[in-house]
Amino acid sequence: MDIRERKDVPVEFTWDFTPVFESDAAWEKAYAEAEKLVDAIPAVAGTLGKSAAALKKGLDAVIAAEERVERVYLYSMLKKNTDNGDSSLQTMNGRATTLIIKLSTVCSFIDPEILAISPDTLASMMKDPSLANYRHFIEDIDRNRPYTKDAETEKLLAMMQEPAATAGNAFDMFEAVDVTFPTINVDGKKVQLTNGNFGVYRESENREVRRRAFAALFGEFYKYRNTIAALYAGNVKNDNFFAKVRGYKSACEMALFADNAPVSVYDSLVEAIHDAFPIMGRYLELRRRALGLKKLHMYDLYCPMIEGVDIKVDFEEAKKMVKAACAPLGKEYAGLLDRAFNERWIDVYENKGKTTGAYSCGVYGAHPYVLLNYSGTLDDAFTLAHELGHCMHSFFSDRENDYVNHDYKIMVAEVASTVNEVLLTRYLLSTETDPTRRAYILNHFLEGFRTTVFRQTLFAEFERKAHELDAEGTPLTAETLSSVFRKLNLSYYKGAEVDSVQDIEWARIPHFYNAFYVYKYATGFCSAVTIAKKILEENGAENYLRFLTTGGSDYPIEELKIAGVDLTKPDAVASAMEEFDRSISELEALIG
Repeated sequence: MDIRERKDVPVEFTWDFTPVFESDAAWEKAYAEAEKLVDAIPAVAGTLGKSAAALKKGLDAVIAAEERVERVYLYSMLKKNTDNGDSSLQTMNGRATTLIIKLSTVCSFIDPEILAISPDTLASMMKDPSLANYRHFIEDIDRNRPYTKDAETEKLLAMMQEPAATAGNAFDMFEAVDVTFPTINVDGKKVQLTNGNFGVYRESENREVRRRAFAALFGEFYKYRNTIAALYAGNVKNDNFFAKVRGYKSACEMALFADNAPVSVYDSLVEAIHDAFPIMGRYLELRRRALGLKKLHMYDLYCPMIEGVDIKVDFEEAKKMVKAACAPLGKEYAGLLDRAFNERWIDVYENKGKTTGAYSCGVYGAHPYVLLNYSGTLDDAFTLAHELGHCMHSFFSDRENDYVNHDYKIMVAEVASTVNEVLLTRYLLSTETDPTRRAYILNHFLEGFRTTVFRQTLFAEFERKAHELDAEGTPLTAETLSSVFRKLNLSYYKGAEVDSVQDIEWARIPHFYNAFYVYKYATGFCSAVTIAKKILEENGAENYLRFLTTGGSDYPIEELKIAGVDLTKPDAVASAMEEFDRSISELEALIG
């Protein structure tokens, strides 16, 4: 079936941009105003330390420019994403992107200038009530003081940022552009393997197709293992260099410091997951039996355990399902879902040139926008629930905070979305009576634990070990990295056959070039599972809704405590593992 042109999509399934700007002409006017605000920022450089009034005046000018520029940019980005082939939208977005870069450049003086104010003077200035809205913003800058060097060193470190990105940029070009994978035999036909279709073939019900896909893709990375190891080693050395120069104990501590999260959060996650290895063993054994295999190989981990299930869910039904699943969150939440459905917050169906996948994007002062490419599967219904979780998080955060405090951190970004997915899972299990369909839903839920919690924690351990080895002076060769990765796989997937080809998987993970990031997927998922349980079993909706309003007004660790989750302790992860264990038992009972 041919994909529709954008102009042929019924308007009720498309975004309404008028809450952001009434028209492109209004956008042009706002663009000109935003440009003037950006051009005025250099005039406040050198004034921030003069007085509390001067500090407020300077920050007001910066924040006013940021808010206006962001709105101009997001309008252009969202419009372009509906039809990326439209040259006029490309031009609009290109202009807005240039303005964003210009803003970033002229604002580079802010942090150094605030840190140049003596601690006592800054503390005295912050007593001024007019700076109350900037308290968290300034405190977040000020806590970097122990790790900030003299002006000349800071200038050199800033100049090094671009060349330091070389390893990651080179890997991106290799992985996305230069590498070509071999063909594999699929149902008697030769098919060119790509990064995009690898996910399809690793889920194939045909075991030989799965095996061939793994061997072909990982085999290609194995050919270039020494080059990739050199790139990754260079990236690790950069991380360790910056951490050492700034005075952090480790690159891990430096990365977590950005969220004001102690290293104990990392340690607690790893400890709790290690304690849950026996539960993962149960799941792997259940998967082996469900698939009827003598041995479960790593290429058997992604295919559905429940065969022959094809649950179709049209968009209207998905809307009803999500609303029913989120009913425990109260009338206001339900009303906001209705607004999202009725006021065209959601761009629903695929069209030619539209950005693929799905996302939610908050627009401060308007409302969030959700992009889908809905095709009528149960997975699409889960995607709707997921993106609406992000959407409501953005809505509440924007409504309850001024602009400088509205934007929540990545560390909590996946919590609200996953809470909605868990609520939808529980709702479907409470209403579905067909054993096979119930088993399919549970399989979907359990795979979230395996891929988002266990797999990402394994990756987190690999990153930390690689950085520790480099800090100790051990060369990060392909053999060393593959050995570390193999040992972790043997621990995490005990009971499965860890094929040697799997040892090279570290070489294809782009997240490793943004070190100590992936653990947030695991903590976010576990937090969400724990919160959803509190909502359903402990009347925890009120605390959760309060968490949604915090935006960026505090640090992620403190915000999550409002919802009953303390990531400095292993309790939340352990609670999520109990849910994992319980769901395995439920699936065992269903499939025998």
